[in-house]
Amino acid sequence: MTIAGIDHASLPMQNTDAMLAFYRELGLDVVELGPVVSMYAGSQMINFHRPELWQRDGFTLRARAATPPCGDLCFVWNGSSDALGKLLADAGAAIEEGPVTRHGGRHADGTSVYVRDPDGNLLEFMIYA
Repeated sequence: MTIAGIDHASLPMQNTDAMLAFYRELGLDVVELGPVVSMYAGSQMINFHRPELWQRDGFTLRARAATPPCGDLCFVWNGSSDALGKLLADAGAAIEEGPVTRHGGRHADGTSVYVRDPDGNLLEFMIYA
């Protein structure tokens, strides 16, 4: 038996309304399930915990020091660099770095662009040849 992959990641969220609007603008499928908001990029899922969950005294199923912003996420972009730039501009995300060459999870080099979401998490968008 082996680990087959990553099912999802979970992060605390501070600016709920801005975060939901931002990720919807990026085209992610956003599903609100009470204190947890699941965001899907294809078959990958990111759970964002609303403040009323991650700030609750008894909530221990998270990293002990996890407070926004604590995420560094990389998405694979299946389009052109120009189309990505337009999407990010439409979402109000300023490019911090890129395009730059980076080695990615597919054991190959790609071109990356870095931005931040409304909570300040770092988002990388990787374009493979």
